[in-house]
Amino acid sequence: MHTLAPGANRHPGYLDASAQKALLEEIRAVVAQSPLYLPAMPRTGKPMSVRMTNCGVLGWVTDKERGYRYQATHPVTGEAWPAIPKMLLDIWAEVADFPLPPEACLVNFYSADAKMGLHQDRDEQELGAPVVSLSLGDDCLFRVGGTARSAPTTSVRLGSGDLVVLGGEGRLAFHGVDRIYPGTSMLLKNEGRINLTLRRVTRGQI
Repeated sequence: MHTLAPGANRHPGYLDASAQKALLEEIRAVVAQSPLYLPAMPRTGKPMSVRMTNCGVLGWVTDKERGYRYQATHPVTGEAWPAIPKMLLDIWAEVADFPLPPEACLVNFYSADAKMGLHQDRDEQELGAPVVSLSLGDDCLFRVGGTARSAPTTSVRLGSGDLVVLGGEGRLAFHGVDRIYPGTSMLLKNEGRINLTLRRVTRGQI
């Protein structure tokens, strides 16, 4: 485990090649049921550079009219999100150190030119649970800082199978993806990166 910032820890190579392939098949099944779509920024309606979908009882969405939020259905199809695969629930149980299961898994697909600006994951009611993130496919340049946007940041190259946990002091750390390194992985049929982000949304009873 490598500490990137207080409460932000990277587990390089958490999933070996066979586990990555198995998880990818699970995610392909999710996408077949709940297709990737292009979300829009609040107020401006500007399209994001990543395509996304979700699995779980809740999914994170955004659009011009209603902004960032969680909801139980796909914004395009109107269908309920598929269940979170057991493999991801097991990973959460291993690394999250939290007594309740995740309710949402955001699936982001990054093409070769996609990126994600510095942001906080703060749309959840339950901020005592960590955010658990897994990378599949091409490498990316991941940047993480502190709880203020102006705080110094650290950049690290994440590879396929790497896992990052933002918890405790790092739960509200600003983080983002500055670039993708196309062709650095053979896991996907074409170039690109999949990021899976597990989150607990509501404050449940233990």
